[in-house]
Amino acid sequence: MSYLKFDKNLMINLEQSLPKEMLRTNKSGAYHCTTIVGCNTRKQHGLLVIPIPEMDDKAHVLLSSLDESVIQHGAPFNLGLHQYGDNIFSPNGHKYIREFNCESVPVMTYRVGGVILTKEKVFISHENRILIKYTLVEAHSDTFLRFKPFLAFRNANDLCVENGVINKDVKPVENGIATCLYEGYPELYMQFNKPVEWVNDGHWYNGIEYVKDKVRGIPYKEDLWVPGYFELPIKKGESIIFSASTFETDPAKFEETYAKELETRTCRTSFYNCLKNSAKQFYLKKPDGMYIMAGYPWYNVRARDEVMALPGCTLAISHEEDYHEILGTFLKALRKYIETGEKDSTIGEIDLPDIPLWTIWAIQQYRRDKDTKACKERYGEDVKYLVEAVRGGRVKNLKLNPNGLVSSDGQNTPVTWLSASINGKPIIPRTGYILEFNALWYNSVKFLSSLLEDDQEAAEYREELETLSETIKKSFIDTFLNDYGYLYDYVNGSYTDLEVRPNMAIAIGLEYSPLDRRQRKKVLDLCTRELLTPKGLRSLSPKSYAYNPTYVGGPIEREYAVHQGPARPWLFGFYADAYFKVFGVSGLSFIERMLIGYEDEMTEGCIGSLSEMYDGNPPFTGRGAVSTAKNVGEILRTLKSVKKMNKLLTAQTD
Repeated sequence: MSYLKFDKNLMINLEQSLPKEMLRTNKSGAYHCTTIVGCNTRKQHGLLVIPIPEMDDKAHVLLSSLDESVIQHGAPFNLGLHQYGDNIFSPNGHKYIREFNCESVPVMTYRVGGVILTKEKVFISHENRILIKYTLVEAHSDTFLRFKPFLAFRNANDLCVENGVINKDVKPVENGIATCLYEGYPELYMQFNKPVEWVNDGHWYNGIEYVKDKVRGIPYKEDLWVPGYFELPIKKGESIIFSASTFETDPAKFEETYAKELETRTCRTSFYNCLKNSAKQFYLKKPDGMYIMAGYPWYNVRARDEVMALPGCTLAISHEEDYHEILGTFLKALRKYIETGEKDSTIGEIDLPDIPLWTIWAIQQYRRDKDTKACKERYGEDVKYLVEAVRGGRVKNLKLNPNGLVSSDGQNTPVTWLSASINGKPIIPRTGYILEFNALWYNSVKFLSSLLEDDQEAAEYREELETLSETIKKSFIDTFLNDYGYLYDYVNGSYTDLEVRPNMAIAIGLEYSPLDRRQRKKVLDLCTRELLTPKGLRSLSPKSYAYNPTYVGGPIEREYAVHQGPARPWLFGFYADAYFKVFGVSGLSFIERMLIGYEDEMTEGCIGSLSEMYDGNPPFTGRGAVSTAKNVGEILRTLKSVKKMNKLLTAQTD
């Protein structure tokens, strides 16, 4: 039985099927994203969505969708699905769906009378190209297929409206056509692996609605241009392959290309395989290096998200070489920024003050995966460089104080991951001594010291680091640990923020924590009581007057809610680390039970992946970006930790 399989009863029930989305990427910034029934519900959905460096390097929807029709005895049965209003869908192609299976590639099975047709989609790695394979499994009379391409040619965050300036011209190419609606865009080539008839019959389809945008309180209606349609016969047992790309291709090689791409797929037959497949979707290969996208469908590369996601999305799935390549690209950009102030053109937010500290954490995970010697040889100098950059005051907005703690000014500009803002002003003005910054700083100093443990030449320097770490430890406890046994979220002068937030889980989950085991357990207990959900840790305790568990409403309402209650799966990675540190192997069964909540999400939201956030209250609905790198990465890293703990438990019982 397939792990990701949905039957007819679910597929034809739009209330159940429309919320389920699917994502495929080419690992170079382009993607295909839609619902499992093929009805686009977001403006970012599309069959071929690509970055265009010549314009703005942002995602652009070229081909929004492709409506297929099965024709027998002159009667067309349209398999497409578009929404034009509340509960107004046309055509109603979902009623012909019999099954959707996404084990290796998305496969849709349709039944129209005596006709059984399958549709498979493959995005070609590192090419702006998608292939769709149609196979006629059963037919009792002559059958034809008709294809209507719905074109957008717009930024993925904009909408298209009917206009008179589009270029309606199409030019013939081998087994297809090429067209380009607006100047500056690349041509879109649509071809088949066999000769096809093209019929010029241009029409605007007006008023297509995107329900996900509607509920967000943003523009949601669009007009799309259909320049005509393709038509060709298909015989029982025959497969036809459609190609959409930004370059002309050889139709004779479609079958070979499809088969080769299929060989690279990780079959999503388990929870782990789903997340592994999802992790690789975030890879971004460019001529100047390799990166990790923060998430789809609207995030690009963001520095903090990249280093947070890096260990889980590479090392935890045995992609060590990708880890080195991505980290190498990142370290080069980070050093350049520290030394010259020049920001990287691809990596956003590399100027945030905690980026060097998170980078050290990402390197530390390589030590956990390998050993101290390998880590020191490969990254020891980088860790030292970053620690000394902090000590030397060369990290912008990260001041090292005489008490050993670091401070940042976040009063007027968000500097932490709790970055919600209105008109640029942070909703949560975390400033001064920030909890996770200082926990990461202590961890960084201790980690560097441990790398130098057997280095006699660095004995004096290591002693200096140990003295600094003891200073940080004492100041950390004096500053953040309160009489109630938990940690202040930030301290600014005489002001101590009393809100119970999950940053304390980071502080106790790091390899080196300023707190002892007893103190860590008290903090862990509070996190368990007030913050833990089956989908991650809440961003704020329900006991707070500001608690808002649901990320809904218009843009302003969502901005106020985003960090005031919704749960984040990536925080569970630190919670699990802390749990194992406190309870050892005896905590294994609890962490394994909690992971079931994430496995349940493999058939919800963006199937096979994890959403950006989940409601803080039941039923813990997924919200935000449909697939997020740091969430996937941290759950993968937790799965690897569980595997190690199981081995340790087995060794203890033998």
